[in-house]
Amino acid sequence: MSATGADSAGTEEGSVRAGRRTVRIHRPRKVLFPGSARSTDGGPTDGGRTDGGRADVTKADLVEYYRSVARHMLPELRGRPLMLERHPDGLDGPRFMQKNIPGNYPDWARRAEMAKKGGTVTHPVCDDTATLVFLADQASVTFHRWLSRADRPDHPDRLVFDLDPARDDFEPVRAAALLLRELLDELALPASAMTTGSKGLHVIVRLDRRTAFDEVRAFAMDVARVLAARDPDRLTTEQRTDARAGRLYLDVQRNAYAQTAVAPYSVRPKEGAPVATPISWDQVKDPAVTARRWTVTDVLEQARTRPWSDVPARGRSLAPARRRLDALL
Repeated sequence: MSATGADSAGTEEGSVRAGRRTVRIHRPRKVLFPGSARSTDGGPTDGGRTDGGRADVTKADLVEYYRSVARHMLPELRGRPLMLERHPDGLDGPRFMQKNIPGNYPDWARRAEMAKKGGTVTHPVCDDTATLVFLADQASVTFHRWLSRADRPDHPDRLVFDLDPARDDFEPVRAAALLLRELLDELALPASAMTTGSKGLHVIVRLDRRTAFDEVRAFAMDVARVLAARDPDRLTTEQRTDARAGRLYLDVQRNAYAQTAVAPYSVRPKEGAPVATPISWDQVKDPAVTARRWTVTDVLEQARTRPWSDVPARGRSLAPARRRLDALL
């Protein structure tokens, strides 16, 4: 991190230049992701590591990561209400899921007042690098985004299938993703794949914002049912965990008003600081790729390959796909 003004006391501060603004960074040396170290006798201390250990990830590291990835991440955030997953004292401390903007939110950062039952919520909206850096300074480790934009919140421009395995095993995820892509190809819907940085994978379809959430969700549920019927021994749409019998869950519940999904290039609050990473379909097939393949230390190289460059930027209408899907039901 390019920080200035840090002292050796416990109340150090720094600053980062982000676009046309300078953003103050508080406690830049605060460890958010504890690393691992080698034992004094030369042996590993965490589960058999032999690579010399893993370095701590500090607040400064998190800020620098988000500043560096901004050009790739901001197009996926702009205009969207966000929910922030904050860890002010690191992974070992309490977690806060924040929708309302904090009291010290800067005047220059965008916000969106969104309707909820019985009132409104004022969400942060991240349109520029300075806002991304400011939110990282708030220890916002993970960014969860709406699937619609603030100017038309009832009409999503993203449809998300969350492939949730019963165990921490990526092979069922890989197989389900490729089967889902085949079905979406039948429906003439281009799709992107993204590791979640946790256990699973998201398959994302870009929409034209002409269809309301209720219809989008119904469509997604029918796609999931057709897919599960094609491989009932390995796939399920059962919401209850005890009814899944070890099968991978095709989760479409995020496709609703005010629901969120982890944003591309978001860091996940897990050991090693893994990142939710856009990948190509060739990479989905690669056995070396898993849900936590990329971390803050190496994801920028992946981002520079532009893994979603072959997916049309313009969202599709669901109407033709709905007709094709109805023929399969």
